[in-house]
Amino acid sequence: MLGLWGQRLPAAWVLLLLPLLPLLLLAAPAPHRASYKPVIVVHGLFDSSYSFRHLLEYINETHPGTVVTVLDLFDGRESLRPLWEQVQGFREAVVPIMAKAPQGVHLICYSQGGLVCRALLSVMDDHNVDSFISLSSPQMGQYGDTDYLKWLFPTSMRSNLYRICYSPWGQEFSICNYWHDPHHDDLYLNASSFLALINGERDHPNATVWRKNFLRVGHLVLIGGPDDGVITPWQSSFFGFYDANETVLEMEEQLPARPTHQSELLLLRLVCLKPPRRKEKPACRVQRQRESWGPGLSCGLS
Repeated sequence: MLGLWGQRLPAAWVLLLLPLLPLLLLAAPAPHRASYKPVIVVHGLFDSSYSFRHLLEYINETHPGTVVTVLDLFDGRESLRPLWEQVQGFREAVVPIMAKAPQGVHLICYSQGGLVCRALLSVMDDHNVDSFISLSSPQMGQYGDTDYLKWLFPTSMRSNLYRICYSPWGQEFSICNYWHDPHHDDLYLNASSFLALINGERDHPNATVWRKNFLRVGHLVLIGGPDDGVITPWQSSFFGFYDANETVLEMEEQLPARPTHQSELLLLRLVCLKPPRRKEKPACRVQRQRESWGPGLSCGLS
C-alpha cells in the first residue's frame, strides 16, 4: 500500500530540493572540493527507498562521488510500526555511515521520516549531522481527514479518532504517535508516547540531554506549503498548529500561550534569536519562496 502517501513525493518535491543541494554539498573543505559529505535519506509513511530514485540519480549526476544512502527500512505497511521502534532501527543504520564520515553528514527526511530524524537527533549523543532537511513533516502533529486515515480508520472521523489514538493500543501505530487533537489537549499530553516527548511538552528525565543533542545540528531547513494536501495543518511543517478554535498559530505565536513548555518549538525560536556559543547575528531567516509549495524556514544552529 505505497500509493496513498507516496504519490505526493516525486517530481515537485525533488525539484524543490534541487536549489538546496549545492549549498549543502559544497560544505567540503576547499582543497577537497570533490569530496562531499554523505547524504542520508529517510522515507515517509507507506513509502520505500524506491520513491527517492530520482533524487538519488540527480545527486549522483550533479555531484559525482557523493555517497547517498536511501535507507530501506520500515517500508510500506511496516512504516506503521511505533515510531520509537523505527527510531531504533534507523539509528542502527546511520551509526556506521556517520562513523565513516568524520566531517559530518546531511539528513533529508520526508514526511513521517522527519519526525523519526528529529527523534534521532535528540537521542544520539554523538551524531555528526551537519544539515537536517525536514521535507513536509508534521513536526507539531497531524489533525486532518486525509486518504490514508480513511483507509486505516474507515469508521472514524477526525473528531473522534483521539478515542483510538490516545489509548495504549492506538499508540502502537505510528500515525497515532503524532496524532494531535487540539480539542483534547490534556489527553494528548498524557497519552502521547512520542510527539509530546520529543516536543518537550511533557516533562521527562531526558529532556535536557535531548535538547543538548539536538543543538549539535549545524543547519535546519524546514520545507512545506499550502499545496501539501496531506499534512494538516500544513503549517505543522514549520511547528505551527491549531489552537482550540482551529485557528493556526505560527511557531512564534504559540509561545505566549504556553510559556512554561520547554519544547523543541521554544528551543527553535530561542536558537533563532540567540545562536548558542556565538555572539554574531542570528543565523535564522524565513524565506518566502515563489514555488507554490510555500515558505521555507532555515535556521543555523552552529
